[in-house]
Amino acid sequence: MELTICVGSSCHLKGSRDVIKILERLISLHRLEDKITLKGSFCMGECSKNGVCVCVDSDRFNVAPLNAELFFNDVILKRIN
Repeated sequence: MELTICVGSSCHLKGSRDVIKILERLISLHRLEDKITLKGSFCMGECSKNGVCVCVDSDRFNVAPLNAELFFNDVILKRIN
């Protein structure tokens, strides 16, 4: 699975660095390093939406630091299993 997190200026201000740290921690905690690849990308065209743009394979989601763990549990873990 490939996770691409926007690190453009708008998403940076919305907490992309924190979202990345949270996802890295959760991937490690669940020992999914061999199943998930994290990537960064500049602007993904979702600047007007709330949260940081995160692509899971080809699906786009808007994730805030406060809901990153919920996003991981509800979206990532369900797709992995």
